[in-house]
Amino acid sequence: MRIAVYAVYMSGAWSIRRSLDIRVDMLWHRQEAEHLGCTGRIVLLDGEMAYGLAMKLEQGFGEQPGMKTWDLARWNQWVDEALGEGMSGTARPIAGKPDKLGAQTRLNPEVWTTRGGILSRHGGSSGRRQWIWDLDQEAPEEVYRLLAEPTGAGRMDAALHTASAAEALDRQAALLGELLRGRSLLAAEADALLQETAPSLAGAWYSAAQLASLQGRLALDAGVAADARPPRGRGPLRMGRARLPRCRRCGSEATGAAACAACGRADCAYCEACLALGRSRACSLLLRAAAGGAPAVRAAAGMSTAAVRGRWGLSAAQGDAACAALCFLAEPPRGGSAAGGRAWRRPLARGAGPANGPGGIAPSRFLLWAVTGAGKTEMIFPLLGAILEKQGRVLVATPRRDVVLELAPRLAKAFPETRIVTLYGGSSERWQAGELTLATTHQLMRFYQAFDLVIIDELDAFPYHNDPMLAFAARHACKADGKFVYLSATPPRPLQREAARGTLAHARVPVRFHGHPLPVPRRITLKSIEQCLRQPMLLRRLNDALRQSLERDAQVFLFVSRIRHIDPLVAILRRIFTGYCVEGTSSEDPLRAAKVTRFRQRDIRLLVTTTILERGVTVPRSDVYIADADSGLFDEASLVQMAGRAGRSSEDPAGRVVFASPQWTLSQKRAVRQITGMNRIARKNGYLKDS
Repeated sequence: MRIAVYAVYMSGAWSIRRSLDIRVDMLWHRQEAEHLGCTGRIVLLDGEMAYGLAMKLEQGFGEQPGMKTWDLARWNQWVDEALGEGMSGTARPIAGKPDKLGAQTRLNPEVWTTRGGILSRHGGSSGRRQWIWDLDQEAPEEVYRLLAEPTGAGRMDAALHTASAAEALDRQAALLGELLRGRSLLAAEADALLQETAPSLAGAWYSAAQLASLQGRLALDAGVAADARPPRGRGPLRMGRARLPRCRRCGSEATGAAACAACGRADCAYCEACLALGRSRACSLLLRAAAGGAPAVRAAAGMSTAAVRGRWGLSAAQGDAACAALCFLAEPPRGGSAAGGRAWRRPLARGAGPANGPGGIAPSRFLLWAVTGAGKTEMIFPLLGAILEKQGRVLVATPRRDVVLELAPRLAKAFPETRIVTLYGGSSERWQAGELTLATTHQLMRFYQAFDLVIIDELDAFPYHNDPMLAFAARHACKADGKFVYLSATPPRPLQREAARGTLAHARVPVRFHGHPLPVPRRITLKSIEQCLRQPMLLRRLNDALRQSLERDAQVFLFVSRIRHIDPLVAILRRIFTGYCVEGTSSEDPLRAAKVTRFRQRDIRLLVTTTILERGVTVPRSDVYIADADSGLFDEASLVQMAGRAGRSSEDPAGRVVFASPQWTLSQKRAVRQITGMNRIARKNGYLKDS
C-alpha cells in the first residue's frame, strides 16, 4: 500500500504524518491553525510512499534547527538521509538479512526508480506531487486542484471543499469508528466487515478512516513495523542495533521478506506466524480502535457465598472460588482514560490521539485452579453475570472449536437475554458484535481493547500453551484496565509459583462436584511399549491390571505416547481380551469421533489412544492406564489431565489410575503430588464427603 507522507508545523513544533487522503489532513490542519490562532505549514513530501517507509520516517523523526526555512530540495535530502537506503535500482533486505528472493532483488529500471528507498512508478521525484503550503497564506494552485478533485476508488467520491461533503465525511468517520470499536483488522478484513454491516462504506472508507484517526477514533498502523523508540538527539534517524520488525497483529517477529506488488518494494516484510488469518505486511494497513476508551467496568461487591451458591446452584467449593473471583472483579481498575472521538472541526490537543491511553498498564489477573471434573463452566457463570449486569463486554476463549460449539447452548440457556457471538474458523458470525463473545483463541487477534473481562479456558492446553502469539492477542483483546481470569486444572509451573508466592490472585477448587477425593495414581513397572510389542509376554503385568478393570465393568482408557504403537498394541490386546471390543484412535484416525461415541455408549470397552483424549471427554465408570508414563512427551500437566478421566461420576468416584513405566520420573512424582495435594486441601476445608 502507498500513502501520502507530509511534515506539518503547528504550535511551534514539527512532526511527520501519514495520510490515506491528504485532502482530509489539509483541511484538518487549516482548521486547527484557525482554532488555535497560530501559523502552520504543511510540506507534502511524497504522495505515494510505501506504507512501511512512511512508518519508519514518522517513528524516527527528530526535529532539526531551521526546518522552517527548508525548501523542497532540502526536505528531499533529509528524507534520503533519514531512510538511509539510497540504493539505486535495488532494495536492502530487512535487518541486513537476505530476503526470500536473494540478498538484493533487482527491479526493472524502466518501471521503478529508487530514491531513499522510495520506489516510484513515475520516473522518480519529477513524477511525485510535492508542495509547501503556509496555512495563513493563499494556497498554491496545486493545493486547490487537489482539494477539488475526486480521488477515486477507496476514497470519498466528492470534492472535500464543499460543506456538504465535509459533513457527510464526518458522519462516515463516526460510523466507521463505531463499527471498528474494539477491533484490530487489516484493510481487507475491514472491508469485509463493512460489506456486511455498512455496504455504503465498503470500498470507499479511506477518507473517513483518515478523519477518524485525526479525531482520535481510530489508530492507523502498519501490519508489520519496527517498535517505535524515541530518537536520540537531533537530526535524522539514529541507527542503532538492527532489529527485526514485529507484526502489530500477533506480536511475532516478521522474519519473511519478499517482493510486493502492493507497495513496489523488493523487501516488504511480512509475518509468517499469523498467515492463516491473512497476510500482515509492512505495507498493510492495520486499523484499530483508538486506545484510551471508556474504562473497564467492575463487578458489584458484597454478594455472599450463600447467595452465589443459591443463585447458580454451586457446591461449597465452587461457591467459595466464585466468590473469591467476584471480589477480584470488584477491585478498582488499575487505570484507564475515557477519551472519546472528536468532532470534525474540533482539533485535538497537541499530543492527544490514538497512541495515548493507559500505557504500561496490564490487565489484572486471577487464576481459577480447579481439578478436572470440578465444573469450571458453572463457576464462571457468576463472573459473566456480574460484568454483563454492568453492561460490560466479556470474552470466553477456549482452544478448540468443538468446545465453543458445546459451550454456546449452555451459555445461551444461562443468559437468555444476552447477545452471544461464537467465533471460530468458518464462523458465520465473525463480523457480528455481542455482549458475550465465545471464541477460539486465534480469533482474539481481530480484537483490540474490546473486553472488560477475558476468560481463558484451558490455559495450559494447545494451542494457547507456550504460544506467545496467542498470549499477545489475548492481552490486547482486553482493556488495559480490564480483568483476566485463567481457568485450568493444570496451570503452567510459572503460574503455580506465582500463586504459591502470593503474587497472583487465585482460588483453588480441590474437589469434584460429587465431593469424593481424586483417584491417586499407582505405579506398575513395565518395559517400554516398544519392547513389549517385540516381546508381548512383557505386557503380562499390564494385562492383569486391565483384566481387573474390565471385570469390574469399567470403561478403560489406555494412553500411549506414539501413534505408531496403537495398531500393533490393539492387535495384541484383541487376542488377549477376546470377549471385549478393543479399538484404537489418534489424531490421524478419520473415525475418531465415531469411536469416541461408541466408547461412551459402551460398545467399545478398551480404547487405546494418544493425548488427543486427555481433555474434554467424560465417560462414567472409567479407569485410566498410561503406558510409557516416563515418556518425555508426558509432562506433569498431561499426566494429571489423563488421570482426570477416571472417577468423574458420582456412581463410580474411585476409578483406577495406573502409571506403567520402567522409570519413576519427576513428572510422574509431581503429578501424584499435585493430586494428593488437592485431596489434602479438600479434606482440610471440609469439602470431601468422607471427611
